[in-house]
Amino acid sequence: MRRIIYAWNYLEWGGAQIHLLAIIKEAKKEFDVVVVLPEGSNKQFIKFLDEEIVEYEFFKGHVTVEPVRGLMKKINKHRKKIKSERALVRYLEKFDLADNIVHIDLSPQQSIAALMRLSWRTRVFITLHNALPAVPKWRDRLWKMKFGAISHFKNFRVFCSNQNAKNYFKRYFTEEFGNTIEVTYTSINPPEIDAAISENINRQEILEKYNLPSNKFLILCVGQFIDRKGRWTFLDAAKKVCEKTDDVLFVWVSNSKPNAEDLKKADDYNLGENFRLITSDEIGSERMDLFRVFRLADVFTLPSFVEGLPISLLEAMALGIPSISTNVYAIPEAVKNLETGILIEAGDDEALANAIITLKNDDRLRKKLSKNGREWVLKNFDEREAARTAIVAYKESLGVK
Repeated sequence: MRRIIYAWNYLEWGGAQIHLLAIIKEAKKEFDVVVVLPEGSNKQFIKFLDEEIVEYEFFKGHVTVEPVRGLMKKINKHRKKIKSERALVRYLEKFDLADNIVHIDLSPQQSIAALMRLSWRTRVFITLHNALPAVPKWRDRLWKMKFGAISHFKNFRVFCSNQNAKNYFKRYFTEEFGNTIEVTYTSINPPEIDAAISENINRQEILEKYNLPSNKFLILCVGQFIDRKGRWTFLDAAKKVCEKTDDVLFVWVSNSKPNAEDLKKADDYNLGENFRLITSDEIGSERMDLFRVFRLADVFTLPSFVEGLPISLLEAMALGIPSISTNVYAIPEAVKNLETGILIEAGDDEALANAIITLKNDDRLRKKLSKNGREWVLKNFDEREAARTAIVAYKESLGVK
């Protein structure tokens, strides 16, 4: 049986890994599948792989994705990235790559050498999630040269996890190559969502488990507690809302623990029992554990500055939670303002606060967004359809039906 090797070189996990896991679950029905990831990877994600009975192996040499300040730190980070990519490619080359596939989380603008080296040896797939940051013209031209160069490798293929990303990246690749890009939407697992909704939960028991106060209107965010996810916009809005009403609770679930500096900054908002930061290791390793927390929410919000099509937002909408997010990148593909959710501009804490208060006071609007949001996501973002698109592309690259 042909093999697909899924690989990345960073420790953090999030929507990109959940997106790949959805494809892996279907791919392993028709291919041998192995995941290659760095030593020290998140134990919770490893548990997800174990639950799906997916084979995995570790290599030495992870890369740091956190931004750094200062010239020397940036140089050292770049050196470490190069070493990490070399270590990953060397590890992958120990497999028989000739008649197999590598689906790797690298991008041409940063990792062109590694992608070219692999594309000489085997069929390579990558998934691109959101537009690149604004850069000087000379760098943008350099990126276009790199994307153009990799376009000429017949073994190289690209997926995008949303239509916005496809429209954006088509201009970087050659025209012929851009037309081959397939969209494998970031999606939800409908049976898993339905099981979560049908479960009879004890709300009070779950609140007590996380030391959360009762009888408060709960606003939830799920995502890494980092700048690009809009963490300070969330807390700025929380402060404004709490100045008008005290019967609210803001909860942020992060898959990693913030550093001491960030925790202190969050504490300086003086939100007291109106704000709680929960890390995923407090919740547990089962997906259903997280869905139980979702079901506590009266409103979900994700005030991101940079985002593809976030899985946490799709899951919240599929669970029937009225949702607020930002008018950036692919989010409007899911959130239609005042129809399937509420859209605000990134960084507008005043608009976020107002949207939360509006939903708190308007039961009819909450019910409308709950119903419409759930129906839209279930209809358009089914992970099984995304996986089928990927598997067809895998087979085409191998010349099999």
